[in-house]
Amino acid sequence: MYVCSCFGITEQQVQQHAENGACTPRQIASACKAGTDCGGCVRRIQALLGRGACPRRELIERHAPALEALDDAA
Repeated sequence: MYVCSCFGITEQQVQQHAENGACTPRQIASACKAGTDCGGCVRRIQALLGRGACPRRELIERHAPALEALDDAA
């Protein structure tokens, strides 16, 4: 099913970008332009991303050591 009619982006494409690390509608937009024209698909993209869809978000919630090392380096 199409999520973004303006650029012909499907749910599957959004999910693939999410699996590759795009965790927010803005990151999805950077990856494939979805949500950058009329904006009508942004809420649908948000729904597809959902809570916990982002691997990085999951790591943050678990306080993964790799992320703590990055925090210390900053």
